[in-house]
Amino acid sequence: MSIDIKKLNEEMRHAHPSEIIKKAIEIGGDRPMVSTNFRPLEAVVLDMATKVKNDVTVVWVDSGYMMPHTYAFAEKTIEQLKLNIDVYVPKMTAARFGGDAAIPQPEQEEELATFAEIFKLEPFRRALAEVNPSVWFTSLRQEQNQNRSTMDIFDMDANGMLKCNPVFYWTEADMEAYVQENQLPDEKRYFDPTKPSLSHECGLHKSGFLK
Repeated sequence: MSIDIKKLNEEMRHAHPSEIIKKAIEIGGDRPMVSTNFRPLEAVVLDMATKVKNDVTVVWVDSGYMMPHTYAFAEKTIEQLKLNIDVYVPKMTAARFGGDAAIPQPEQEEELATFAEIFKLEPFRRALAEVNPSVWFTSLRQEQNQNRSTMDIFDMDANGMLKCNPVFYWTEADMEAYVQENQLPDEKRYFDPTKPSLSHECGLHKSGFLK
């Protein structure tokens, strides 16, 4: 697949995310996948993607460290949007790792990297290998942290998989408005142990993860 990513990003810079999703499937192929962690406002991209393709594959890496209300939000969203969801779990349980007491602190960079590899990155690589998507949709947004300033709506890995961040230029206010207008479930209380601070990236969206 030969796609001019720079040109595509320029063309779609001001397009509505739903149009971006349609475009990505049109040019990227017929095996789209949406990843989710059921953090706040996650229902937005899930709703948009299922309205374009109602059986789109949704991948959730459940680390086992989510809070009870996050699991409740996930189940409500799965049911309301009738998600075609595949759940991937780490090869090591949270309890075996040591539970909440074993979660590394923000300053423990090496420990955090190992933790993220076990509880997020390895299960997600497994998901990519098994689902083999032609297009990967995320809910990543530019304003979420400074590490994303060099990213854009579209990217592509060496194997030709198109990565698409349809709400990349949306603000939190845009997301909130969509939730209200479409009567979507949401949950503000959220904790991701692989990202203990707003500036920290677990590695999933860092340059080099897609090779």
